[in-house]
Amino acid sequence: MGRGTLRIYLGAAPGVGKTYAMLSEGHRRVERGTDCVVGFVEHHGRPRTEVMLHGLEQTPRREASYRGAAFTEMDVDALLARRPAIALVDELAHTNVPGSRNAKRWQDVEELLKAGIDVVSTVNIQHLESLGDVVESITGVRQRETLPDEVVRRADQIELVDMSPQALRRRMAHGNVYQPDKVDAALSNYFRPGNLTALRELALLWVADRADEYLQQYRGEHDIRSTWQARERIVVGLTGGAEGRTLIRRAARMAAKGSGSEILAVYIARSDGLTAASPKELAVQRTLVEDLGGTFHHVIGDNVPEALLAFAKGVNATQVVLGSSRRKTWQYVFGPGVGVTVARDSGPDLDVHIVTHEAVARGRGLPVVRSAARLGRNRIAAGWVVGVLLPGLLALVLTHIDSDPGLANEMLIFLSLTVASALLGGLYPALASAAVGSLLLNFYFAPPVHQFTVSDPKNIVAIAVFFGVAVAVASVVDLAARRTHQAARLRAESEILSFLAGSVLRGETTLDALLERVRETFAMESVALLERESDVEPWIPAGSVGPSPVSRPEDADVDMPIGDHMAMALSGRVLPAEDRRVLGAFAAQAAVVLDRQRLVGEAEGARRMAEGNRIRTALLAAVSHDLRTPLASIKASVSSLRSDDVEWSEEDRAELLEGIEHGADRLDHLVGNLLDMSRLQTGTVTPLIREIDLDEVVPMALGGVPEGSVLLDVPESLPMVAVDPGLLERAVANVVENAVKYSPGGEPVTVAASSHGERVEVRVTDRGPGVPDEAKDKIFAPFQRHGDAPRGAGVGLGLAVARGFAEAMGGTLTAEDTPGGGLTMVLTLRAAAPATGAADGAGRGTADGAEPANSGAAHAGPASPSDARQKAGSP
Repeated sequence: MGRGTLRIYLGAAPGVGKTYAMLSEGHRRVERGTDCVVGFVEHHGRPRTEVMLHGLEQTPRREASYRGAAFTEMDVDALLARRPAIALVDELAHTNVPGSRNAKRWQDVEELLKAGIDVVSTVNIQHLESLGDVVESITGVRQRETLPDEVVRRADQIELVDMSPQALRRRMAHGNVYQPDKVDAALSNYFRPGNLTALRELALLWVADRADEYLQQYRGEHDIRSTWQARERIVVGLTGGAEGRTLIRRAARMAAKGSGSEILAVYIARSDGLTAASPKELAVQRTLVEDLGGTFHHVIGDNVPEALLAFAKGVNATQVVLGSSRRKTWQYVFGPGVGVTVARDSGPDLDVHIVTHEAVARGRGLPVVRSAARLGRNRIAAGWVVGVLLPGLLALVLTHIDSDPGLANEMLIFLSLTVASALLGGLYPALASAAVGSLLLNFYFAPPVHQFTVSDPKNIVAIAVFFGVAVAVASVVDLAARRTHQAARLRAESEILSFLAGSVLRGETTLDALLERVRETFAMESVALLERESDVEPWIPAGSVGPSPVSRPEDADVDMPIGDHMAMALSGRVLPAEDRRVLGAFAAQAAVVLDRQRLVGEAEGARRMAEGNRIRTALLAAVSHDLRTPLASIKASVSSLRSDDVEWSEEDRAELLEGIEHGADRLDHLVGNLLDMSRLQTGTVTPLIREIDLDEVVPMALGGVPEGSVLLDVPESLPMVAVDPGLLERAVANVVENAVKYSPGGEPVTVAASSHGERVEVRVTDRGPGVPDEAKDKIFAPFQRHGDAPRGAGVGLGLAVARGFAEAMGGTLTAEDTPGGGLTMVLTLRAAAPATGAADGAGRGTADGAEPANSGAAHAGPASPSDARQKAGSP
């Protein structure tokens, strides 16, 4: 039995017609004889949608109860037993009632698909998990019902149900989406034209990305190399020069003209040594293109135009942006240049833009990659051609002209070919050119001609001098070329090392970034930093970049030892000896970066250990007194009650029992704070956030203070807050108990709540002595008690625990002065998203206002501080 197929109708907002389109598809399938049933469809009182249900078989719903209310959900078991060919399931992102077999409806759908049942479903773009923050920033409403993007991406078919904002607003005004009493509020809030336009663009772009994935998969399966201009992709060719920034910005402006355009910056590095570009400039350009929303790519290729075109066609690019050539006019004798070659070979489907910049025609600068020892096969072959073949052609031309230029001029012409061969191919082609030129001058131009003899002694001297001068000039030219290349190479090396050392010393380079720079600098495929404990232990990678890094130095093309038990392994090609000096510097810096990262981690661990030691010391001090005091009281009371020497009256016995109870309560409170602080220090507090009214939690937090000591002002009109009820009750209890402790007799503490936009504040105000500004932060530190607080006033953990719980829920706890004297604690909490009818057209539970926002956190507020600790996960 194969897996069923999933088809999804995707909409930009509620009311665009997703459910209508799904039901229309169901009717078409039924008319074609397909066994199609309705698994679950919620028509939300829309008459046209309700009419579409007529004529379709509907599976009975499963009834469920939650908090005394009755709900209906899709009956998965009934659908599996019925086994239709196609099931229509609405609202894929819906959250099931707590207690259901699956928390989400998409998980129910997954069961149907595994059973071989095809499913047609619906979802709105705002319910995709990755777009939650974007949708909230646009609409101001946080979507409470979401599903993973991958669930929708795995669908076999995704069809966008599109509608213009104006048409959707007209549909709402006509009463086709919401009830008349909700239309005005919806149109003026969630369904504003700007909101709908932005949501529509999100949906269009998301579907376009999905279509692009299908296109790339299809092109790969069918080995299609030609460009299909389905989306604008702009490739920027970089050389490492400063003009690259101009090209990137120009490409960004071109991409901004078309929605969904992509920018891909690519640097082509030759495979024969250190890269010619400045690493500092390349790093700047990489950052720039990433800031503009593009991507940076590093490609290895000896033929730059060919590699650039291969990359552009591989990513299905539609445009290429290149800079005007920096060559001077005479340098074009060596070739037409990258821009001209790319434009000529790009073909009709790839547009090439040549952008001017400040460095046009100012020269390409000194080559920093190649030395005379590694000129490349093409240049060496050209040197031999110029030095050996061209002298023969020149002799043939000179022997057939009418006028005789003279032996001296002929020697100068041959000498120029020798110099040219030295520039192109180095010393050996130049020496061959000098020898060939001497023989040709002797045979064709020194009497007697056509013989290798010279009758005039002057001509013998002239030919000998020619050979000597040719050899000397070739040697000097070759030596000058070597020195020039060496100087340029040293300049490149010094720039690389200077930038490397500066970035490492400033702490700007992570290990992965440094290894990536090694890979780019030496044009390698992968780089790995390996280490081991001893000579017999296996190698362990400390970091790696690139595809398929090696796991042993012996398997690498290049390995650079770093000490006795560390090595850098590079794969891709064998490096020449002169490159290993720079590689050694990189390897040493990599070891430094690794050591620094470990030292930072050890320092952080030492800091935490020191903090733990401080807390343990304070804990011991607290245990030595604050815990022993109630224990001593309990022990004395129990001993007195058990004593046979004294006859206690009922009043005395009641007083002793009350003392025992009071001491036990103090112990419970102290131990509870110690456990809570321990959880905060170890990071094991995991809040279960759900939406709840403050008036359900705050009153319960006042059970530990004397009656009449607190005035409560929590309006019922306040919005709900997104909190963990147990943690909130504990935090409020600690703050209130602290305020009551320091408030003078006869002055009750005020607990008031108010709403401020997306925040809800709870202010606990007392009329006590207050706290100076410089101590307001210190009172939240563990085991801190301000001023002359008596030893029996607690261990100084209450406010630290309260702030820790507040921050764990995404809130804050701060201290302010009370006007007229005293201290005010301000607890700021996140307000829940407003549950308007406009915001929840895609989820039945949200629309009805009866379904919890987070079914996984549906516990009620605890009834006591100890219960609060248990609910929050306290051991």
